[in-house]
Amino acid sequence: MTASSLSLPNASHSPWIRRWSDGTAPRLRLICLPHAGGSAGFYRPWAALLPPEVELLAIQYPGREDRYEDPATASMDELVTALADVLSPLLDRPYALFGHSMGSAVAWELAHELNGRGAPAPRRLFVSGRAAPGTAVVGDVHRQDDDVLCAELRRLGGTSSEVLDDPGLRALVLGTVRDDYRLIETYRPSVRPRLDCPVHVLTGSEDPELGQERISERAGGWADLTTARTEVRTFPGDHFYLTPRRREVVATVLRRMDPSLTTGGHMWPSTP
Repeated sequence: MTASSLSLPNASHSPWIRRWSDGTAPRLRLICLPHAGGSAGFYRPWAALLPPEVELLAIQYPGREDRYEDPATASMDELVTALADVLSPLLDRPYALFGHSMGSAVAWELAHELNGRGAPAPRRLFVSGRAAPGTAVVGDVHRQDDDVLCAELRRLGGTSSEVLDDPGLRALVLGTVRDDYRLIETYRPSVRPRLDCPVHVLTGSEDPELGQERISERAGGWADLTTARTEVRTFPGDHFYLTPRRREVVATVLRRMDPSLTTGGHMWPSTP
């Protein structure tokens, strides 16, 4: 698939949302929330693996890529309120939320914020690479020096050594990462009623953040946050298993959103 076969992101709609669509009216929407230091572009390759019935809405947090000059969000509440404001008009059809690492906590908070506004609930909540809010281990990496922050990024993977070894690039990356770590490490979830949508927990088999020992404890705590079914799917890989296992992850998401999306002879383009 060539870059021209997908339309450019519709940035005019909102600085918070990136869309890569061929113009087909979607039946479902998949709203994806990035990890700490991540951007909407992390999910762009997913667009080529989705059928026309599903529109990808990738969230662009401030302080990165084309929003580099926008001030970082100060708190989880501020972030979720802004997201609910821009997403509410787009919930006119069934949707699912997918969050990786920090994004999983954002997705959970967003589901509650939308519920409090009387908006439609997500059909599914997909949470990846992090234990449930209130049970996830909270550190103080954002208070440490650059060497400690770099060591944390190397531990998790997902950031190339070329970037971390280049002083200029490292400075650009670490500012955003530190802001995101500050947000998630100072976040303290409120006690909330359980959601009523199914929760799907995805993890890498070698993920240092959510290993097999922790995932066995009621799906990393996620099972206690919904009245519906909780399912766990483990993929080979580390914290960023999503990149090498992209095709399998997207197929899993589609199957859980609507089984008809992966049956009936559908064939979708692929990316490396």
